[in-house]
Amino acid sequence: MSTENEDNEGTAAEAGPSVPSAPPVPADAPQGVPESAPAAPPHPDATATQQQPASPAPDPATTPTAPAPAAAPQYAPPPAPQPAADAGWPPPPPAVPAYAHGHGAQGGGPAWGPPGQLQTPDAPRKRGAGGLVAAVVVAALVAGGVGGALGFWAADNNGSGSSGSTTVAASGNPQDLKRDPGTVAGVAAKALPSVVTIDAQGGDGEGGTGTGFVYDKEGHILTNNHVVASAADSGQLTATFSNGRKYDAEVVGRAQGYDVAVLKLKNPPQGLTPLPLGNSDQVAVGDSTIAIGAPFGLSNTVTTGIISAKNRPVASGDGSGGSNSYMSALQTDASINPGNSGGPLLSAGGAVIGINSAIQSTGSSGQSQAGSIGLGFAIPINQAKNVAQQLIKTGQPVYPVIGATVTMDEKTGGAVISDQGAGGTEAVSKDGPAARAGLKAGDVITKFNDTVVDSGPTLIGEIWTHKPGDKVTLTYKRDGKTSTVEVTLGERKGDS
Repeated sequence: MSTENEDNEGTAAEAGPSVPSAPPVPADAPQGVPESAPAAPPHPDATATQQQPASPAPDPATTPTAPAPAAAPQYAPPPAPQPAADAGWPPPPPAVPAYAHGHGAQGGGPAWGPPGQLQTPDAPRKRGAGGLVAAVVVAALVAGGVGGALGFWAADNNGSGSSGSTTVAASGNPQDLKRDPGTVAGVAAKALPSVVTIDAQGGDGEGGTGTGFVYDKEGHILTNNHVVASAADSGQLTATFSNGRKYDAEVVGRAQGYDVAVLKLKNPPQGLTPLPLGNSDQVAVGDSTIAIGAPFGLSNTVTTGIISAKNRPVASGDGSGGSNSYMSALQTDASINPGNSGGPLLSAGGAVIGINSAIQSTGSSGQSQAGSIGLGFAIPINQAKNVAQQLIKTGQPVYPVIGATVTMDEKTGGAVISDQGAGGTEAVSKDGPAARAGLKAGDVITKFNDTVVDSGPTLIGEIWTHKPGDKVTLTYKRDGKTSTVEVTLGERKGDS
């Protein structure tokens, strides 16, 4: 799917294993026409879209006169549907480049595999019985990102520039609404005061609009990395609540690989109400969902849907080649568009079960910015919560790893351990988790615990749902023989 970050990007524009046949388009993609993405190098450490002739006039004396039928209203026939990028993705989904610098389990080895092409399947691939993972989707980030991102569509606060009209967002006060707490209106009225619209303006003029939500009473805001990336180092960040009050904010920490970021309001107001966090592991396909965000700059927008799939491998990137993300995502058909990125995906009870991050889109580089087609992807909140806690505590992310470099090719029947790591280093880090488990270059990892692995990106997305120190079971093939080993995940600190 084309990961579409749900933030609206301005003139400039950020998280994929066999990613959901997902990369969705970041809800907040940079403004402007996306360029085609470069070929994706293999993934780092696996731990790591004509006049008729007139007839003779009849003789009025011999021709009976019949009442003339009323002229039928002339409606223009609907335009023929546009094919979805010849294959079903936005423009053909951009290949997601692997991280430029690899990271080994011990901090010295490469994290990603040698350069390779991450290809999106022409059609969803069928899984064998018991297979829980669908084809990796290459999604486009939907949040506000840096400009020029490949595979992204930008939308600033006034919407895409292709329209001649201007839409003004309504700013109703949800506290004035009185609805049964169990209704969508009741959930929205309670949640809206804790959701903010984020405006990120970089020092170079790049920026965009995204969404975030109150994480704690101290003023921490949880959102996507690609929403704030353009203003993280030098720029201005503001968070506007549903009541119109705006506050300056700063970045506490961000994780490119997870596409998660934590902001802190500089002068937080009293009485902040954090949104309650649910348990994304207990979500079931068919459960109702509610998404809140600022699609195309329209703040305080509420949409509904259901969970349409779980554990959807999605790979997304901001097009810069240095901030790709991988997730085992929750898929929803709730309408998600550029500007929704970083916003909460709520359960029917109002608890956060995910962070809206990407969408699959049928848009193409020759068209105006694409929108929702009912395929949105959210980072499971259980994973996002772990990342947020680490960022608040240390300011940098920690990634679980197996200490091996895998290729990023998709149609390989598994995650293939490369013959060589980045920069000519060993593909299997010496004394790393994979080496201690006996894994070697050329081995093809086909299962991660009970989850089928069909590619390097899928493996990475699954690994990143765990923590360093967790024990996992890997099934792999070597010389036609299948074996199973237990691996204790190592760790890698930081994104570089």
